[in-house]
Amino acid sequence: MSRKRTIEAFFGAAGAGAPKPKKSRDTSRDDAHLDGLSTSGNGKELDAAPPHDAQYVATEIDTSQIAPGKSTRNSDDYSTHPAYPFRIPHLPPALAPELPSWPANLGRVINDQPDLDLLYFEPYVARGGGSARSLFEFLRSELPFYRVEYDINRGGTSTHIRTPRWTTVFGLDDTSRFSSSSSSSDDGGGGGDMTRILDAKTGRDVSADKFYTRYKPRPIPKCLDDLRLSAQEATGCEFNFCLVNYYASGADSISFHSDDERFLGPLPAIAGFSLGARRDFLLKHKPVPPPPGGEHTEAMKNAISKPLKLPLASGDMILMRGPTQANWLHSIPKRTGKNATDGGRINITFRRALVKPGTDNYYNYNVGTGPVYKWDTVNREMRPWRKNL
Repeated sequence: MSRKRTIEAFFGAAGAGAPKPKKSRDTSRDDAHLDGLSTSGNGKELDAAPPHDAQYVATEIDTSQIAPGKSTRNSDDYSTHPAYPFRIPHLPPALAPELPSWPANLGRVINDQPDLDLLYFEPYVARGGGSARSLFEFLRSELPFYRVEYDINRGGTSTHIRTPRWTTVFGLDDTSRFSSSSSSSDDGGGGGDMTRILDAKTGRDVSADKFYTRYKPRPIPKCLDDLRLSAQEATGCEFNFCLVNYYASGADSISFHSDDERFLGPLPAIAGFSLGARRDFLLKHKPVPPPPGGEHTEAMKNAISKPLKLPLASGDMILMRGPTQANWLHSIPKRTGKNATDGGRINITFRRALVKPGTDNYYNYNVGTGPVYKWDTVNREMRPWRKNL
């Protein structure tokens, strides 16, 4: 059976309808993969990584060389799972109490162009008091990252791609669930083998499914799951995947793409949080084919959407929903000159994968088979991590 027919069969079983919205806590919900890899073929492949990043591959360090901040945390303050390379701490005590007050501002609807439906929070994470900056530095220091490489074949030509940013991913599609109810130590899940993946409806063990064996899925750690739950309440959308991208400088980028993969359903909602350096977020409408046997009239040309640029600042969040992914492309372009050294940016995107192929896709393009990287606070760069023996 072909991959296409397999995915269609999954949709027949799982349903291809849009996610059912939850009740929002405020009236701002008029309601990747944002900053994730698009495999749907939008005519432009992702940019290759700049050559200077090759220095990271040759140097390995152990955890003793990564200087952690002073902490009084105990074992209950970490998320753990066998598929994590190391345990991941919960949000710092200074940040956790602020979560109930987010979003800091109501979302602004942007839907004044054809097929466009955005909800823009400026900001979502409070910038006052340094909350957005603290969250950026915490996630950069505490999450495992990867520099994924892969080969594509287009038009009979094979091209090797090295992803031009650092990536990581957590989550599981709608058809299944982890055997433990949470990745945190106080999960209340009654114990059990945390490596098992169960069918969401029957409870049958599906850990050996081909879509779960190439890469071991892992639950969203509490520090990111807290933000996911907040985003769900603010937007009325449901999410089961979290993709995190770290742009080390203005040289890291993502080219124009759309997150319109079949495993996301026909009208996917994707929430993207920006932390760290301000970066331009560009959107443009996909090419509109001319009518059969003719060309666009002047009126039709005037109706075609104009490009859009949003200067995403630290703490901002943008929700792309409705027909946006099916009709628009988005990108984070490179920055050159004095703007290239910008201190780095993290983008966190939440989305909902409906079927098993989505799980395999996200781990393939955001984890892969290469080394784990962790932020080195001494040298202030991502460096390969290995477990202490």
